[in-house]
Amino acid sequence: MLITVLVAASPAHACTPPERPFLPASRDDMRTYADLIRGDFEAYIADMQDYFRCLDEERARAFVEAREVSEEYGRFLDAVE
Repeated sequence: MLITVLVAASPAHACTPPERPFLPASRDDMRTYADLIRGDFEAYIADMQDYFRCLDEERARAFVEAREVSEEYGRFLDAVE
């Protein structure tokens, strides 16, 4: 229970989501800037994959930390009881 609370409350400071790409409302603008827009979307998808990897790594790190803190808390309780 304590581990779940610690992990849920721990923000992933190192992981920054990519900015959503801009899509013009006008089909004419989409055609005019197709190469630029396509590049923005492809970069977003690649950056989002990196972001997901970062979140996975942060989640794993947070679980390890939460386990360590829970063990330390257990040692504390044993010492004061």
